[in-house]
Amino acid sequence: MQREVSAQAPQDSARARRRVLAPVGAALALAVLAPGAGAVTISPLPGTPDASPRTQISFLGVAPGEIHDVSVVGSRSGAHRGRLRAYRSEPGASFLPQRGFDEGEQVRVSALVGSGAHAQRVGTSFTVARLVHYRFRPMSAGVPKAKPGTVQSFVSAPQLRPPAVSVITSAPSASQSDVFVAANGRDEQRGPMIFDRAGALVWFKPIPPGKAAMDLQVQRYEGRPVLVWWQGYIGLGVGFGTDEIYSRSYAPIASIAGGNGYRVDLHDVQLTPSGSAFVTAYSVVEADLSSVGGSSRGALEDAIVQEIDVDTGLVMFEWHAYGHVALADSYWPRPASPSTPWDYFHVNSISLDPWGDGNFLISSRNTWAGYEIDHDDGRILWRLGGRRSSFRMAPGTGTAWQHDIRWQPDHTLTLFDNGDSPKVHPQTRVLHERIDWGDRTVRLISQAVHTPSLLASSQGSDQLLADGGSFVGWGDLPYVSEFSPSGKLVFDARLAPPGQSYRAFTYPWSARPASPPALALRAGAGEALTAYASWNGATEVSSWQLLAGPAPDQLAPIASAPRAGFETAIVASSPQPYLAVAALGAEGQTLASSAAVRR
Repeated sequence: MQREVSAQAPQDSARARRRVLAPVGAALALAVLAPGAGAVTISPLPGTPDASPRTQISFLGVAPGEIHDVSVVGSRSGAHRGRLRAYRSEPGASFLPQRGFDEGEQVRVSALVGSGAHAQRVGTSFTVARLVHYRFRPMSAGVPKAKPGTVQSFVSAPQLRPPAVSVITSAPSASQSDVFVAANGRDEQRGPMIFDRAGALVWFKPIPPGKAAMDLQVQRYEGRPVLVWWQGYIGLGVGFGTDEIYSRSYAPIASIAGGNGYRVDLHDVQLTPSGSAFVTAYSVVEADLSSVGGSSRGALEDAIVQEIDVDTGLVMFEWHAYGHVALADSYWPRPASPSTPWDYFHVNSISLDPWGDGNFLISSRNTWAGYEIDHDDGRILWRLGGRRSSFRMAPGTGTAWQHDIRWQPDHTLTLFDNGDSPKVHPQTRVLHERIDWGDRTVRLISQAVHTPSLLASSQGSDQLLADGGSFVGWGDLPYVSEFSPSGKLVFDARLAPPGQSYRAFTYPWSARPASPPALALRAGAGEALTAYASWNGATEVSSWQLLAGPAPDQLAPIASAPRAGFETAIVASSPQPYLAVAALGAEGQTLASSAAVRR
């Protein structure tokens, strides 16, 4: 699979990229102020047909001190008092009403924005959703009994029972970076997990029974690399939970809970350099589905994209599929019962534009399309694939039930084309495509498939590597793979069944846990013993040193051993009652020591 990097084509102009399609629904949400005063985006966007009854009013792009005389009036609930609260990541503020809105009512918002002679009246209007209270059954909280060989176990860390990993292929040319997954099958334990290219565990964090973990990534927050993943409950094929941000010492930094009454969905989180996060969410609302043969009071599962100010939790921007994308664009069949929610759109990835214009590209599984969204006003600028593509799709570029559409730095696109559920293609493909803006054609650069062939019915990811190769997570199938730039399979590993991971990534990773190393002892004959040492998440350990002494503060080295995977066994003999282990770095320096253990 050839991954190529090329200069941006001359016709790849901002004007060509921003040719718009008429949005379904209402007027623009962008209020352009006087010269030099910028612009303000107000959410809920004008014409939103199903805003939350608990919505805040977001003013993005203007200093909080320049937002005055805010008026919020519901057609039934009347005038709403509230307070403005500023964002930390970007200029703007949210008006937080003191009470909620009535379901089904119209809301009109206006405010005076700007200063002095440049101040202008801006506003928005939207409809509040009629919510459908659908009871879904979350996954079982019970712990299944693990089959022999399907989980890992450790003497020094008995609380950890991650799924076993089998390395099938590992060529010398493959990357040596660690692999990042979120074990989420019917495993004994679920949670974010890192393992090395030999399949040895680096780090695992079990999450509470009954919850799921998804989408472990390395991103940057406040200028530093961090771990990010989603965890929560799954129902209706989507998630209701939080996005967790952890430091390189595996300490919690922040938790993103979503806003306006929604819980964050499992499908994506993208942190921005300024300190905001783009996340997905879902809401079940009453909608008129008669145009597609359904009930005039049907249940619709609407897909939502929010930009959240991580530090405050405020909603800065909110976009709804319903009202922007026609119901008839969906390939997903309507449920037989009108009371069962119809997941007509199903957003499953967000990719910020490489041009730095603030716009973003989302993937919709159930319309087989990608949508370029204008971050200023929420308009759909163009569509990639689906029933109404803005481009001619050259042979091999169309997708079905796809995931993970991503912009690349060279302005090309990668896609994980599932092609299944229901089956459309004979096998799942990993695609690399380019948009020719001059003749509005999408062209195939390369594709890769697994041998033997795989057909992933859900989930999946494609990560473009620095050398032009690709690292692929096969979603509901328990494989992770690396392809060379020429398309050769150079790494292949498998989580023990019934394991799976929504996405999979590879990154260079260096971490030193805040918690100390762990030690467990097993007595032998006489003074003989075996010490088991581990340090969950540590990447800098070269060897382990065993210490012994008459008291916890009087220990001296008695033996050592090179690091041997996640857990290292040290065989020694000592009459001393107290023992500890020290993790040593490449230069023999002590990185950290365990607590002393009495034998």
